[in-house]
Amino acid sequence: GSGGFRKRKHDNFPHAQRREEKENVNPSSALMTSFKSFQLELDTRHDKYERLVKLSRDITIESKRTIFLLHRFTSAPNGEEILNESEVKLDAVRRKIKQVAQELIGEDMYQFHRAISPGLQEYVEAVSFQYFIKTRSLISVEEINKQLIFTAEDREETTNTTSNSHDKQPHTWSLKVTPVDYLLGVADLTGELMRLCISSVGNGDIDTPFELSQFLRQIYDGFTFIGNTGPYEVSKKLYTLKQSLAKVENACYTLKVRGSEIPKHMLADVFSTKTELIDQEEGL
Repeated sequence: GSGGFRKRKHDNFPHAQRREEKENVNPSSALMTSFKSFQLELDTRHDKYERLVKLSRDITIESKRTIFLLHRFTSAPNGEEILNESEVKLDAVRRKIKQVAQELIGEDMYQFHRAISPGLQEYVEAVSFQYFIKTRSLISVEEINKQLIFTAEDREETTNTTSNSHDKQPHTWSLKVTPVDYLLGVADLTGELMRLCISSVGNGDIDTPFELSQFLRQIYDGFTFIGNTGPYEVSKKLYTLKQSLAKVENACYTLKVRGSEIPKHMLADVFSTKTELIDQEEGL
């Protein structure tokens, strides 16, 4: 009748009969053996996926710490020490990436790409940020991948496996950053460059904002050529990139028009006020 529960198909069979069928299953049959092997394979794959997620989280954390350190470059009395310390931190990140490469030996990387993609994007952002501070240019994906080639001498820890398994392992292995991860990392880099512009204005540096404005405009032009033909994540970050470019151009406008009449120690306050007005207009 109306309002009653629908009867399921398996409710036609008594519970005792289903229990007897389970007890009569032969655990040594070929079917059960196949399902046990499938279970072992899936459990092994899931365990590896979880280990890669944890490594990616560690890579993300260490890369963020490197970025925070590099932001002190404009205000530090000795910028060379900041760069040397950032290189040490990036070497620690590469050791984590080396563990990821060891986990992916003999595996299809794209099956585990969702697990390691956030960490690789953050690493690209940190490396490109350091490279820009050094050279005022953008690092290429080929240069990044060259730094992710590891040899057997770089291995610090080994597992207790047989000698035959060690012989099967290659003497060199690498982990390649995909073009999508590279583009997403560069898109995130624009936000850090915008923050670098703010700190430069606060420190009285007038030349850096104009260099950043020209550099960000070139990156924005490159992403515009991709347009909607690229991955969804790339097109989604195009709006944030445009916001960062507008804020840097606004800083350059303030320096060019009112830079002579405003003291250097007050330029950062004027710029931050204009940035808040832009954010409010975009919100409206």
